Amino acid sequence: MKHYYDKIILLCLCLFVGQSAFADAVEIDGIYYNLVSKIKSAEVTRKPSGEYYSGSINIPETVTYNGDGQTYTVTSIGSSTFSNCYGLTSITIPNSVTSIGIGAFSDCSGLTSITIPNSVTSIEYSTFFGCSGLTSITIPNSVTSIENSVFSYCSGLTSITIPNSVTSIEGYAFQGCSGLTSITIPNSVTSIGSGAFKDCPELTDVYCYAENVPSTESDAFEGSYIEYATLHVPEVSINTYKKRTPWSSFGTIKPLEGGDIPEPEIKKCATPSISYSNGKLSLSCDTEGAEFVSDIKDTDIKKHYDNEITLTATYNISVFATKADYENSDTVTATLCWIDATPRTEGLAEDAVTEIEALPVLIQSSRGVISVGGIDSGIEVSVYSTDGMKEGSVISVSGQATIPTNMPSGSIAIVRIGNKSVKVPVQ
Repeated sequence: MKHYYDKIILLCLCLFVGQSAFADAVEIDGIYYNLVSKIKSAEVTRKPSGEYYSGSINIPETVTYNGDGQTYTVTSIGSSTFSNCYGLTSITIPNSVTSIGIGAFSDCSGLTSITIPNSVTSIEYSTFFGCSGLTSITIPNSVTSIENSVFSYCSGLTSITIPNSVTSIEGYAFQGCSGLTSITIPNSVTSIGSGAFKDCPELTDVYCYAENVPSTESDAFEGSYIEYATLHVPEVSINTYKKRTPWSSFGTIKPLEGGDIPEPEIKKCATPSISYSNGKLSLSCDTEGAEFVSDIKDTDIKKHYDNEITLTATYNISVFATKADYENSDTVTATLCWIDATPRTEGLAEDAVTEIEALPVLIQSSRGVISVGGIDSGIEVSVYSTDGMKEGSVISVSGQATIPTNMPSGSIAIVRIGNKSVKVPVQ
């Protein structure tokens, strides 16, 4: 029991540390934050002493602080932030959050469900300790370890599926989950700590897909009456499980069958599409609720040392879709450029910067097919390889041009639109 009491002491220390930081916290729209001005990040923190969050909380991705007018990205939920907030019923965590601190939601008995976004890579000790009202939890595929006492005494949980990303289940992770009846452990898990599933008396089925028996402490299932429960394991490993403690103590050990609970599959977000109109890029995806992570590079924005600078007005764009409990989509790329630029100098001084009128064009590739959108009809569009070989040519119709090529993925295509040439990566 020493580890358990150590954990309680650690949690109490975290509560004390969290309270000492109140003087630095700022309130923005009812939520308190610790702001790090140097990197423009914000951490959600506790309310002043004696006050608790309640009801439904929606944490935003970014906040703007009136004190300095700066915008901060919300990247973490601090230790003990919502601890003992019995009136908290639901919370929305944005994809900007990457870590959840020690005991962040401990003893939030009114919290019934929570979805942790894929951006979260770290869930610290005792995060949901004592959340007795919690009936469902979505653990993202970004998490590699279920830390000590994370779900201890979550008596409302009846089943838990651990994602394929997890390699270790630490000590007392699910201790005291008195309503837990089934557990699904993926093939990725290699170690299970002391008391990980201790005092789970309703446990009837454990589905473990690991062909190599995980390194398991002998008391991992202590007090869970596994002598009356069934262990489902890969057929090739059944004899090994029968020889290893504590697995050998299960009342029934049988091979996994087609009718058993399947090993959790990671769904994948649909590949997003990119379009451009009225000065804005629009991203869409068939996966409902997916969010988009984009990277846009302007080849002109860099330091120059020459006496002449060539401005191409070209942006290289890459985007993938992401959603909690889903695998990230494939990344798609596009090139946005401006063609038919005509300098307009009427009424400008000789040393003024020339105002440019140009037509925005979006170029994309998929499986060797080059697509060009946004151009006028009747414009010749040609595609060349970097060694000068012509891959194809068409005349645009209704602002669109599509040129099939035999160019391999990863190569560079030179797309010539009228008198302008643009380098485009082939996918």
